[in-house]
Amino acid sequence: MTKNEMNKSRIVAIIPARGGSKGLPRKNIKLLDGKPLIAYTIEAAKQCQLIDRIIVSTDDQEIAKVAKASGAEVPFIRPAELSQDDTTTEAVLKHCVEWLEQNEQYQADIVVFLQLTDVFRSKYMLQETVQKILSDPSLDSVFVATKTHKNYWRRVDGKMTRLAPDLQYGPRQKREPLYREDTGLACATRVAFIKQGKRLGEQVEIVINREELPSVDIHDSLDLWLAEILITEKGYKPNQ
Repeated sequence: MTKNEMNKSRIVAIIPARGGSKGLPRKNIKLLDGKPLIAYTIEAAKQCQLIDRIIVSTDDQEIAKVAKASGAEVPFIRPAELSQDDTTTEAVLKHCVEWLEQNEQYQADIVVFLQLTDVFRSKYMLQETVQKILSDPSLDSVFVATKTHKNYWRRVDGKMTRLAPDLQYGPRQKREPLYREDTGLACATRVAFIKQGKRLGEQVEIVINREELPSVDIHDSLDLWLAEILITEKGYKPNQ
């Protein structure tokens, strides 16, 4: 894809932000080091010049107000039927792109999904994710993944079964790694798959999370406390 073709792609970042969080009530606008939680993810999207629009999908007027003040668009209030505990992220993304088409005649080419509870993303994550999908037309999706040498198991019909059983045990330095999907940090997918109700397409590539510190996904008061300590006492700043 040429630079001119890349520049023609319409790229919209979508940040879901439901008002009815259970584990940490009102978590999306809880203060973290003096800023609303949602502001960190909006800031990350604003730093990526490849993104054309930043949209927050929320059912909550207060969250909408904070999102707008932080620099995002909130062109609609999400319907209640898409704001339930069991509503999927895929349904929210699909609703957003279809709303833009129907109400603004805006046709996105690529959707960048960002989860606002994942605040500890570095600049390269979003930049490289979007750049990679723009540079390779054969890719349907690109997302951040974390490399691990741990062994994973699941329970199938009451029996514990090892995942990737073909991987050999051995010294960590020589063992083939697995990759944990961390789409909340950054995930870019061509809009055709989003409209099918999918977060990821078939042909995917990853951007490896190169941070030494494990990602903190903020869902309860302990997570929020830990994130505060990391920022204020350890100097681990988001969006650097």
